[in-house]
Amino acid sequence: MMGAGALFTIALTFGWLSLFAVGGAAAAIPEIHRIAVDLNHWMTDPQFADAYAISQLSPGPNVLIVSLVGYQVAGIAGSLVAMVSMCAPTAALAYGVSRLLHRAGSSPWPALIQKALVPVSIGLMAASGLIVAVAADGSRAAAVLTLIAAVVAAITRVNPIWLLLAGGALGFVGFL
Repeated sequence: MMGAGALFTIALTFGWLSLFAVGGAAAAIPEIHRIAVDLNHWMTDPQFADAYAISQLSPGPNVLIVSLVGYQVAGIAGSLVAMVSMCAPTAALAYGVSRLLHRAGSSPWPALIQKALVPVSIGLMAASGLIVAVAADGSRAAAVLTLIAAVVAAITRVNPIWLLLAGGALGFVGFL
């Protein structure tokens, strides 16, 4: 799917999506997955899981996944269009809101809005984790390992890198 039509579709898709990504790009992962895998068939579940893993392991913002989706659709131009489309509308909105909040002074409503957005952000990020786990887990053993790693990460202070290394070692030896 190359050409101007593909680039326009990428720009429109990620431009609108950026405005609804409350909590950042990580919160938009379920919708990015739905658009890239289920609706447009730009990627398969394993490709999406791989793109997500690469974007999380790469230095820089976690929004990098959109550049990988864009690259899958339309090469380097698609990658650039996806990244600009995901970042520019949000940056403009954030700038406008910050100016509005600055003018609000001591009004209580900005703090109330911020408090209300916290549970929304947490819920969206939890949904992101679920979508990526479902896309990545190809077996029951992998799903159980994901669940165990999530519980260990939630209730202990174990560095997540050790959980990733353990999962990678289990996959390398053929357990998963």
